[in-house]
Amino acid sequence: MRVALNSLIGLLTLAYPFAVYFGMHYVEPRVIAGILLALLVLRLAGRAGGQWMRPLLIAGMLYCGFAIWANNLIALRFYPALVSAGMLLIFAWSLWSPQPLIERLARLQHPNLPPEGVVYTRRVTQVWCVFFLMNGLIALATALWGSFEQWSLYNGLISYLLMGALFGGEYIVRLRTQKHAR
Repeated sequence: MRVALNSLIGLLTLAYPFAVYFGMHYVEPRVIAGILLALLVLRLAGRAGGQWMRPLLIAGMLYCGFAIWANNLIALRFYPALVSAGMLLIFAWSLWSPQPLIERLARLQHPNLPPEGVVYTRRVTQVWCVFFLMNGLIALATALWGSFEQWSLYNGLISYLLMGALFGGEYIVRLRTQKHAR
């Protein structure tokens, strides 16, 4: 039940740009921010994502509090940029730990990850850092200078397609270069 609830909350959170785009015609911005706040509170209560997700959820809830207080549409547009910044921080911070985030995930399937797998996962973590940096900058640019249509299109569709392309491309590269992954 918890997995289903967290999945539903995750999907609703991913739909945030479209909720802003369509909701701005019918409700005040504080209502949209309040709904996002409720989703983040539910996600935090459901303990989704582990320890590293907790600070992100709290930061998101603080952002929602600000957006509720500001009650203007422009305040709603910064959430995707903040999410990318948070993900960049998590991935970059993990590069200074003994096992970067991607290596930890890889070791769930391959506990005895060979040395070339360790080097590969560090490089993949770095690639994700670059992705989140670029994605965050584009999300910020669309928030500051783009129309609502451009902001919604990039943050609600294009960024997810780019993320999926990176996932898929990395999987293909991994299968071709990492013997232990086959």
